[in-house]
Amino acid sequence: MTEIVPALLALLPVVAFLALLRGMDAYRLVPLPSALQSLLAGVVAAALAALINRLVWEGAHPPWQLMSRYVGPTVEEIAKGAWPLLLVRRNRCGFQVDAAIHGFAAGAGFALMENLYYLRTLPDASHALWAVRGLGTAVMHGCTTAIVGIVAKDLCDRHASTALHWLVLALVPAIVLHSAFNHFLFGTVATTLLLLTLFPLVTLAVFARSERATRRWLGSGFDTDTELLELLFAGELPASPVGRYLDSFRSSFAPDVVGDMLSYLQVSLELSVRAKGILLARESGLDLPVGEDVAPKLKEMRWLEQRLGAAGRLALGPLVHRSARDLWQVMALKERLR
Repeated sequence: MTEIVPALLALLPVVAFLALLRGMDAYRLVPLPSALQSLLAGVVAAALAALINRLVWEGAHPPWQLMSRYVGPTVEEIAKGAWPLLLVRRNRCGFQVDAAIHGFAAGAGFALMENLYYLRTLPDASHALWAVRGLGTAVMHGCTTAIVGIVAKDLCDRHASTALHWLVLALVPAIVLHSAFNHFLFGTVATTLLLLTLFPLVTLAVFARSERATRRWLGSGFDTDTELLELLFAGELPASPVGRYLDSFRSSFAPDVVGDMLSYLQVSLELSVRAKGILLARESGLDLPVGEDVAPKLKEMRWLEQRLGAAGRLALGPLVHRSARDLWQVMALKERLR
């Protein structure tokens, strides 16, 4: 029992927070295997950060306060934040909700690895220490990395870019908060209680905002995509504004290229409707299968993209949106096929 209680205090809170975040995700944007992958990335980040901190400590011998308050937080936030930043850059996160979950999972993996190390090296430490490390430090690691994901996704969406400077900028608030936590300006217990009070409130606000954005995107996007598909299948496309826009390409592109454009538009719309339909069903508690036809359609879409070339894809830009979320929904379909 004397060994179990410290382990529970050190490890359970951050795992419970991660489970809570996934439970709040009505659209189940982050499947369990993906969350575990992010958790593992945090474990790797902890080992990497420990190595770098040790090299800095042994090589430069900085004062302990400088190491604890500034060097350590910077190294650790960069190591932890690299994973959610990579996911955002690769369009693996569609909304701030899944960016936050991936970020918190990476931070949780980091915290679990760190606390397991201290449980082994400090076997006689008091229960109060493990409560502070579990409820305070571990949750801090999770929430600061969640902030990296949230800020990175927000900046990239606002500027329609995943440029490196936006991703690096997302690390700044996490480093500042981590450094402030290590200053213990309000005392150890008060800082822990403040963190446990503020983080759930901020997280709830972010989730509520992101779910509203998800509903807006699903509602408007699903209706628009469905209407276009109906026009295609009913043979009424030529008489529509979309059809007239496509017809204008005949003077610039060969007939077979225009045909490829129509095929690409149809396949893109079908995949988009499928992805959005799965999310809408999840909100209602249903888990629809992807469908056996999705893999061939993804393969066909890639083939058509190569056939069209840059000029053809650019011409289709007003009809086939390639925003971060549109790319993400294709990635989400691919992941569900695994």
